[in-house]
Parts: sequence; C-alpha cells; structure tokens
Amino acid sequence: MKVRYEAADGVATITLDDPDTRNALSIELLDELIAAFTRAREDAEVRCVVLASSHERTFSSGANLGGFGADAPLTAKHDGSKRFVQLFGLIGELGKPSIVKAAGHVLAGALGVALACDLIVAGESASFGTPEINVGAFPFMIMAVLYRNVGRKKTSELLLLGERIDAREAERIGIVNRVVPDAELDGAVAEWAAKLASKSPLIMRLGKDAMYRQMDMDFVQALDFLRSQLTIAQSTQDIVEGVTAFFEKREPVWKGR
Repeated sequence: MKVRYEAADGVATITLDDPDTRNALSIELLDELIAAFTRAREDAEVRCVVLASSHERTFSSGANLGGFGADAPLTAKHDGSKRFVQLFGLIGELGKPSIVKAAGHVLAGALGVALACDLIVAGESASFGTPEINVGAFPFMIMAVLYRNVGRKKTSELLLLGERIDAREAERIGIVNRVVPDAELDGAVAEWAAKLASKSPLIMRLGKDAMYRQMDMDFVQALDFLRSQLTIAQSTQDIVEGVTAFFEKREPVWKGR
C-alpha cells in the first residue's frame, strides 16, 4: 500500500506513504489516492479530510518521471494521465473541506494535488515548485489548477523558470494559507481540521459544491446559481439551528437536514 487512511473524530487523514520514491505520483499511488478520497466522501462520519505525507523531507516529488521515458504504448501513457483529471474532480466535488499538511518539498504534480484541496498549511521549511521544464517536461496536467489559484504572472514564472519558492513566498502569492514553525505544523492542521469538522455537514456540502461549480461561470450566471443555493440552504433545519444557537449563546446541534 502506498497510501494510508485513518479516520477519527470526524477527520479522515490520508497519508502518502511511498518513501522509496519520495511519494512519486505513480499510477498505483494515484489509484490509491482516488480510492481514499472516495472513501472519505462516502463516509457520513467524515466531515473534513487532511492530506499528509509520511516522508520527513518531501510531501511528494510529483509525477513519476520514469513513466515519461518508459517503453509503453502512447495510448497507455495517455490513459494513465486521466488519474489527475479524476482526482482533481473528486476533490472539487468532495462535499467536505480538505486541508493539506505541507511538510518538505511539494513539487510538480504534487503542487497541483495540493492546490486542488481547499486549504494548505505549511511548515516553514517547506518548498514549492514546478521543476518539470528543467528535465525537458512541462506541468501540463496541473496548469489549470495553478492558474485558478495563483496570479497569472506568478504562475507563468513558476512554469517557465522551474524554480522553487519557500513557504513564505508561497504564502505571499496565495499558494499557502498559513505558514507555521515546523514543530507546530501538526497542531495547526489539527486545530483547523477540528474547526471544520464542527460545522454543519449539510451546509458545508452545499457551500463546497457551490464553490466548485461557480468558479468558472460568468458573473451573472454565477449570481443566479448562488441565489438558488441560498434558497436551498434557507430550507434546511441546520440554518435555523445555527442562527438559533447563535442568539441563545450555545453550541449548535446539527440535524443534517
């Protein structure tokens, strides 16, 4: 197994665990990652997903470069790359918030996987980059995710120069939400995961789905769609419970309906 899955207290932790390859995104690892996110999506007890790595110095080295030069039919290589499409879509439609615990190097395709998630908390020694151009390749499969998360000029800089940036620069340009000392990374991720898991799972799912769907709509279409989602949210018991609990100064008890 190249991916570990654990769930407790409403939080599923998916851990990349193929240290011999520095968690290279092989077909096998991607298949296991897709299976793990699918499991988290279908588990009603899971309200938040944390994506982490067991490697001390590398979150993931990115796509398995050996696959580019492998003696395999081009159709097989093309079929293999569809895993990225499946994974990005699955994370976007997860219906639950996701956090990346970024420790060490987050490189190439792994940066795309991280950016497909909702939030990234990084240790201060983490680094980020798309170095594919340096080995005669290009980060085609993650380009769409990068341009939807980072400013156009900085994304072009990352793609074309292939240079790494540190965690503070990644935070400055919008790749990372929060940077903490390495020793505090576990606690910072656990704190956010617990907060996210405490929210209404029903409203969170409606909100998460709306975030994903409206992203590339034109402005007027997005407003009309979001108005319909607001109306649906207003029909739920959880929105009534949340507002009532706020005025009564107590913790809400979510009904999930």
